[in-house]
Amino acid sequence: MCGICGQLNFARGEPADPVVIRRMTQAIIHRGPDDEGYFISGNVGLGFRRLSIIDLAGGHQPMFDAERTVCVVFNGEIYNYKELRARLKERGHQFLTQCDTEVIVHGYKEWGTDVFSQLNGMFGLAIWDLTKKRLVVARDAMGIKLIYYRVSHGQLSFGSEIRALLAADSDFEVDPAALSLFLGFRYTPSPRTIIKEIRKLAPGSMLVFEDGKYREERWYNHTPRPFAKEKSEEEATNELLELYRGAVRRHLLSDVPVGLLLSGGLDSGLLLALMNEEGGPWPAYTVGYGESFRDDELVDAAETAKLLGAPHITVRLDQSEFERSLPGIVDSLEEPIASSSVVPMYFISQRARRDVKVALIGQGPDELFGGYKRHLGVHYGKWWRSLPWPLRSSLRSAVNQLPRNETLKRGVYSLGINDRLRRYQHVFAIAPAAQISGLFRDDLLSREDGSELVEYWRALVPQMQHLDELGGFQLIEIRSSLPDELLMFADKLSMAHSLEARVPYLDRTVVEYVQRLDSSFKTSMLSINGLTRPYEEN
Repeated sequence: MCGICGQLNFARGEPADPVVIRRMTQAIIHRGPDDEGYFISGNVGLGFRRLSIIDLAGGHQPMFDAERTVCVVFNGEIYNYKELRARLKERGHQFLTQCDTEVIVHGYKEWGTDVFSQLNGMFGLAIWDLTKKRLVVARDAMGIKLIYYRVSHGQLSFGSEIRALLAADSDFEVDPAALSLFLGFRYTPSPRTIIKEIRKLAPGSMLVFEDGKYREERWYNHTPRPFAKEKSEEEATNELLELYRGAVRRHLLSDVPVGLLLSGGLDSGLLLALMNEEGGPWPAYTVGYGESFRDDELVDAAETAKLLGAPHITVRLDQSEFERSLPGIVDSLEEPIASSSVVPMYFISQRARRDVKVALIGQGPDELFGGYKRHLGVHYGKWWRSLPWPLRSSLRSAVNQLPRNETLKRGVYSLGINDRLRRYQHVFAIAPAAQISGLFRDDLLSREDGSELVEYWRALVPQMQHLDELGGFQLIEIRSSLPDELLMFADKLSMAHSLEARVPYLDRTVVEYVQRLDSSFKTSMLSINGLTRPYEEN
């Protein structure tokens, strides 16, 4: 895990400014306190800060091939790098380190940008092809790592965080359209950020700069297809358990200490049980507010840790600590997020970093397996739309007469929309677009109905063609709301303390398998409840 940044003067070819590149790199020093590196040549400049995790002595970046034709700066982890390394060595490639970064260097030489489809991991990276004078900037399939960028006056600036771009050019203004999206969804969906001039590269996408021009395209175009023969509950449970075991085994690869951020729920409890199959004991960290807080998880997490033999370290927050720390947490986030989870995430990462450099986290199952109430609404919405219009209209009028129940009212309206993507948009929204736009001056917003987001999602329609209603919704969720909200603040708040957060439930093998399962598996939460039975019995 690291931080990367850079600039390319792609239009007119002016030399990159070493002072600016160093300033951008120093702005993200918290992401990589162990080492730094630079490549500045002609019109390109790359900066790198390292948090050493694998091959502590040999992983210096920027990293080159022996002929110095390919240069890479890379933030993240490639969990299948050993398998890729073996395949590339069979094809004649010679490796100089034991670092996962080097498989990107040689993989690009072998497959070009198709190398990204070979990678199972999390990454934000840049590849400078010295022969073709081509720069490629890419983000991993699930969007676990971030890439921000600005293209202005023939110049690209990019970085793992917004602050790197602001170190290059501090002039900016708030984007009213992004602000309206935040108010409507409680986060800012890609490609926008709260800053008008700065964009987020979408998950599974890349920027390619060559011959004075550039393009953005999706490299990850996986199209899930349901299994030809429907899985039985036992079959799906056993197959998924093996995929989980493989994912956890890969995510534990490290040359530094590893721990777990443990909640009181099934997801992280199962994760700890799977980690125990690979060794241990693993330190487990839990944050809470004490018994006075209704949703406090300290007691349940302590029981899980005791049952599974994990050293349990707790952090207890109070109101004064919450209020004192909030400005610094907001600064770390860089973008507005309306989630109460950001404060606990900040403090548990801070405490874990005193003992470990890597922590596994249990994010992903709720989105994959229908863990939210909205999933039930989407799944059964077809029954609502199948009702005769007069009956549906009468029921909707009755619901609208209720004195409160705003969520129910929005749900009834949303699930009655015929256009699939607009229906999804309204399910995600926490307030009607018209209500949000009414907060702005008439001349600030070009679109008042949120249609820009729907048009952005429309590029994903081909990937949804074989999926049912819930499956399509979850694909949008995994490509949009999960990376732009939960994964964004997990990355920012863990790396604020130089802690690498890994997400084994979002291993590509797991996600791509679950996407093929029928919705009945997901709404019943079979995948989590079924998988925990062997550990409950033991």
